[in-house]
Amino acid sequence: MVFDTTHTGAPNEGVFSTTHEQFLQQLGDKIRAQDDLPYEFRALEGILMYALANLQTEMKVHTNVLRNLLEGLEESLDKTRLRYLLIQSKKISQFHQKAQLIRDLVDGILENDDELNDLYLTDIHQNTPRVGTNHTEVEILLESYYNTSDEVVQTVENLKSQIKTTEEIINIVLDSNRNELMLLGLKFSTGLLSMGIALYVAAVYGMNLENFIEETEGGFEVITVLGSLMMLFLLFYSVRQLHKLQRVTMTGLMGKESKMAPKMDS
Repeated sequence: MVFDTTHTGAPNEGVFSTTHEQFLQQLGDKIRAQDDLPYEFRALEGILMYALANLQTEMKVHTNVLRNLLEGLEESLDKTRLRYLLIQSKKISQFHQKAQLIRDLVDGILENDDELNDLYLTDIHQNTPRVGTNHTEVEILLESYYNTSDEVVQTVENLKSQIKTTEEIINIVLDSNRNELMLLGLKFSTGLLSMGIALYVAAVYGMNLENFIEETEGGFEVITVLGSLMMLFLLFYSVRQLHKLQRVTMTGLMGKESKMAPKMDS
């Protein structure tokens, strides 16, 4: 952030140099400002202001992009949107690590009295270094920026929670669709099996064998009714078994959990 380390010919050289120039300009304005704070504190505040402003700007970008993705996924589970959600999830995870690193860094300085005292460069230059807990000014300064960085971290964690919830809902929807397809296949199989029974009876009746049924009056009607009844019976039985498979209610699960709860408490 402080030193321009871009290499000649780098693709992002112009963008980085422009950002670096803005940082140096803001830092210079902060240092030259008429303030009661010592020089080193004005420089530290300028660096923290710039770092946290960039964090907040990037956080707003991630928030807007994620909001648009989630609104689009509510309309349809498009493959392109799911791919963008995965990419955005990785970006937010990386940004969360960066924001958490800055927050932990400031928190680590606040927890160390020696490091806080070492920040009083003017007093050290005047041979009057701070000792003990006599560092109220810099502590108040760092605590304000710690709170800001902590708010950024909490917001990013909320974004990650939204992504996780969305992924769980997507998995539930996909599982439900897969179960519906499997159930549809079972229904077709049940219908074909029922028709197979009727075709079997018709095939036996149509064989070139002496069974004396075709010679009797009403034999065809009897075979037709018998085949239809067998088909309907098998169809009714199969559909009833499918309905039993579909009756997966939360009542039974809650009943099992209530029975297990006393055992776990004991």
